Amino acid sequence: MQAYRDGDLALEQLMAFAITDDHARQEGVHERLSYNRDASTIRRMLTETHVAATDRRARFVGIEAYTEAGGSILRDLFSEDRGGYLEDVALLDLLVTAKLGREADAVRAAEGWKWTEAYLDFPHAHGMRRTYPHPVELSVEDQAALATVQAEFDGLTEQHQTTDELSDEVDARFGELEAEIERLEAKRQAYDPEDVARGGAFVILNHDGAVRIERGFIRPADEKPHSEADQAVEAAAADPEGADTLAAEDESREVEGAADEEEDDRPLSDVLVRDLTAHRTLGLRLNLSEQPEVAIVAVTHALAAQIFYFGADAHVVGIQPIKTDLAGHADGIEDTPTGKAWADRHANWARQIPRDVTSLWAFVAELDSDSRMALFAHCVALTVKAVKLPWERRSRSLVTADRLAEAVSLDMTGYWRPTVRSYLGRVTKARILEAVCEGVSGEAAERMADMKKVDMAEAAEQLLAATDWLPAVLRTAKPQEQSDAPTAGRDDAYSEAAE
Repeated sequence: MQAYRDGDLALEQLMAFAITDDHARQEGVHERLSYNRDASTIRRMLTETHVAATDRRARFVGIEAYTEAGGSILRDLFSEDRGGYLEDVALLDLLVTAKLGREADAVRAAEGWKWTEAYLDFPHAHGMRRTYPHPVELSVEDQAALATVQAEFDGLTEQHQTTDELSDEVDARFGELEAEIERLEAKRQAYDPEDVARGGAFVILNHDGAVRIERGFIRPADEKPHSEADQAVEAAAADPEGADTLAAEDESREVEGAADEEEDDRPLSDVLVRDLTAHRTLGLRLNLSEQPEVAIVAVTHALAAQIFYFGADAHVVGIQPIKTDLAGHADGIEDTPTGKAWADRHANWARQIPRDVTSLWAFVAELDSDSRMALFAHCVALTVKAVKLPWERRSRSLVTADRLAEAVSLDMTGYWRPTVRSYLGRVTKARILEAVCEGVSGEAAERMADMKKVDMAEAAEQLLAATDWLPAVLRTAKPQEQSDAPTAGRDDAYSEAAE
């Protein structure tokens, strides 16, 4: 108050300090203020150790449960605080952990998983194989129940199709029927009982404060034991020098016992088998190079075998997919409509893939051409890495990413929108004004120039919502048309090189 009387603070700044009655905290923030002394900065500094009521943790626990547990809430006297700020962060985190734990226990009890674990965020580096549900037939009882519920739903729909507004009772009944139909339909997909007995699920707090459940993970220790043959191969792989010694001994025995082998009818030696299969591999390469359709089957099989199976060394083509976990680069990306669309597409393929990897080749080969190419494209797409990291020097790779974007006609306006959370609240005021100027008009940007950053970002989100504006890093350039002469020259050069 004295600083205000002395002219060191404007009324708006004084109002920001009034968010708390802790005089020592007010003085501490006042001493820390630099050239940036606007009210939003003061308010942010005074609440930096608190949690906003809009935070996912607060929404999950609920303000009432938090206050009943003894938590206090800080409220702004002079501005819209959207519910205030929760001061006891330790208590809030304790309530979140306890509630998530109860949710995890309920999932384990209801679904029979060997384990369930509660996390605030999804533990991406878990190193586990994931299984997916497969189509199953509904039981006779469930089929009858589904038919009954569906018949009632259809009857109600027909009865009220001309009704302008449903009564509360009818609307509630529609909701109950829809929930029951969804529950019964979900039974058409089920996890293998063995996977449930050995696997588990992660119970996670979603960005919107709702519970998210990710099922079907198998820990390495819970995997089925390998056969003796697999163990022998793994032992040889782990000790290559020992394998070379055995091969040398086999070659020696082959030379010494060549005369006896005709009589004893013993198995071929390892050295001879290696020699013969090398020739077979060369023959395979030559024939495969002349049959592109079979090559697509082989590559699709190799990619799918490594993407959808864990430790299944069943592919013959030496192509390895390298997958990049995007969730580690963009917080909440899995919860976007695009992220959910990708997860649904992946899960849909996982449900169709045969459980036994030895049946995978037949599955891929028997797909019609369009379906096979769709699976191939899905597997290849999973390996795309166009993330720009500050410590990496991948300029050529990123140029190729631009060419790929042009080739697939990428339009990010269908996948991303400029919001306060995604962009506008994370850039400077100059960047916000630049976006509005490009997306709307220079006049609109000028009208916003004197706004505070928080208000500016919110106003810009509303203005840009009706536009297709994108930051430069998300824009796709149109492919440049090339003249016929240079193209023809290159084609001739390529033909000569191929010959």
